Amino acid sequence: MQIEITSMDKYLNPTSVKEFIKLIEESERIVLTCHVHPDGDAIGSTLGLWHLLKAIGKQPSVVVPDVPPRSLRFLPDFNEIAVYTRHDPYCTRLVDECDLILCCDFNKPSRQDHLAPLIQEAKAPKILIDHHEEPDMDCVVQFSYPEMSSTCELVFRIIAACGLYSDLNRSAATCLLTGLITDTQNFTVNCKNPDVYEILTKLMEKGAEKDKIITECVKACSYNSLKLKSYAICDKLEIFPEHRCCLITLGRDELDKYQYEKGDTEGLVNEPLNIRGMVYSIFMREDPDCIKVSARSKHNFPVSKICGDLFNGGGHLQASGGEFKGSLEECRKIFIEHLSDYDKYLPKRIEKLEIKTE
Repeated sequence: MQIEITSMDKYLNPTSVKEFIKLIEESERIVLTCHVHPDGDAIGSTLGLWHLLKAIGKQPSVVVPDVPPRSLRFLPDFNEIAVYTRHDPYCTRLVDECDLILCCDFNKPSRQDHLAPLIQEAKAPKILIDHHEEPDMDCVVQFSYPEMSSTCELVFRIIAACGLYSDLNRSAATCLLTGLITDTQNFTVNCKNPDVYEILTKLMEKGAEKDKIITECVKACSYNSLKLKSYAICDKLEIFPEHRCCLITLGRDELDKYQYEKGDTEGLVNEPLNIRGMVYSIFMREDPDCIKVSARSKHNFPVSKICGDLFNGGGHLQASGGEFKGSLEECRKIFIEHLSDYDKYLPKRIEKLEIKTE
């Protein structure tokens, strides 16, 4: 492989690119893995690289901590993904026998939950490919660029820098564009860099269908999912006008009532931000083992700080998450008690909040 100097490699460390090329050339069996509760960027980056590595004659495998959401089932060769919670012995064998591990879209071992010990104790060298802040991983090569819109953007840049753009096929392009679309919320956040739109164009030139991806993983939902989201917005949305924030909570009984499946609440946390004058939105969902917290914001409000301070989480400045070990009501109470702590981060000038509270 020869390094192809393009505008896409201007952010990348040349030494890291060369070492990446060397490790790929020397490896045959390569495992790609991502974080727990994988989203479009996690699956898009791992499965996209899987297609690229297949195209250049390698033997890649995708091993993920748990089941990806059904909204991503349209991705090419989605069924090739090995799920650790369902196929522990098979996943263990893949990791034990591999020559190289590519860690995509997570910055610390804890983000892999029960899969973490297997990956961290593996003998194969590891490469980090991620766009989250403050990486804490033991890897021989690190591509850590929080300024990137998505890990899929970073993967595309690495592919271009390695001179492998010609090997990028339609299937790989579809996976990478999926991550780009989902992490930018269909090009509405984290996409001020014009390169993002050049990457979109290049992926579409390779055959990725933007409209189909948006329909499948952003717009399409089941009947029960639509009812659940409608119920959440109509009956469970709490507004805190003085703090310019809102909160949605869904307990286990409510989720069961609407036959909740993984992915059914995808995008729900974003909806309240459509209210004029709203700055940030928090969503709490009662999962079997914890309270899952999601946070989104506008105007550079640091929801990552809220998730880091209160919910053992983190992420991006305006898109973050965390987990709480306790009851849903305890989680809600902690958030409300600390609301005023974050008022200092609210923008000085902001449009009027257009709501009427009773």
